[in-house]
Amino acid sequence: MQRYFVERKQEDTFILGQEDSYHIKKVMRMKIGDTIEIVCDKKVYLARIETLDEQVEAKVIEQLTENGVGMRKVALAQALVKEQKMDYILQKATELGVYEILPFCAERSVVKVDKQFDKKILRWQKIIKEASEQSKRNELVKIEKIFSLNELIALDNYDVKIICSVAEKQKNLKKLLSNIPNSATMLFVIGPEGGLSEQEERKLVEAGFLQVSLGNTVLRTETAGLFIMSAVRYQDMG
Repeated sequence: MQRYFVERKQEDTFILGQEDSYHIKKVMRMKIGDTIEIVCDKKVYLARIETLDEQVEAKVIEQLTENGVGMRKVALAQALVKEQKMDYILQKATELGVYEILPFCAERSVVKVDKQFDKKILRWQKIIKEASEQSKRNELVKIEKIFSLNELIALDNYDVKIICSVAEKQKNLKKLLSNIPNSATMLFVIGPEGGLSEQEERKLVEAGFLQVSLGNTVLRTETAGLFIMSAVRYQDMG
C-alpha cells in the first residue's frame, strides 16, 4: 500500500500536498474509497480517500501499530559529491535506515557550495521523502544545510564520532560496533572521491573523532555509507 508523509491533520482528515495529490490521481490512478497509509508526527494511519480535488483529502480509518525494534540512530556526514552520486547515497541510505545526513564541503570535493544549494537541499529532501515512503519509514531523514568541517567538529549531540579512514588498519567497523551500546548515537564522516586530506583527518582526530577501517579494500565514497548502514542494520537484527 502506498505511503505518504503529511504535516497536518484536521480532526480525522488529512489534506495532502499538491505533489502527493498529483501522484495519487495521475500516477497511481486511485479512486475515491481507495485506501492509503499516511504518516503524521511519526504515527502511521490507514486512511480512505474522500476527495480527488487539487489537494486530495483522506479520512482516518484507524491508527496502525508498527511492531519491531528500530535501528540505532546513525548520522552520515557525507562530503559533497557529484549530483548523481549524491542522489544515490540519499536514496539508499534512507532505505537502510539512516537517521540524519549532513553534507559537508571537503578540501577535495569536486562540487563546491554556491547560491544554488538552497534549491539542492529542497531537491534532496524530496528524494528522501520518496525513498522514505517507498521503504515504509515512519520518520523522514534530517537534511537541512551544508556543513563546513569546523561545524562538524563543533557538533556535540552524538555519543560517538567516527572517521572512515584508509589510514587506519587496526580498528575495523565490526569491532567498533560490537563495543558501542545500542542506545548510543553515532556520526560517521565520509570523505569525497579523493578522500579526506591528511590535514582534515588530523583535525578530526584531534577533536576526538575515532578512526575506523571499512576493510582491506578502498570503497568508493558512494559505497562507504551504504556499507556502514548495512553493517549497523545487520547487527541490530541480531
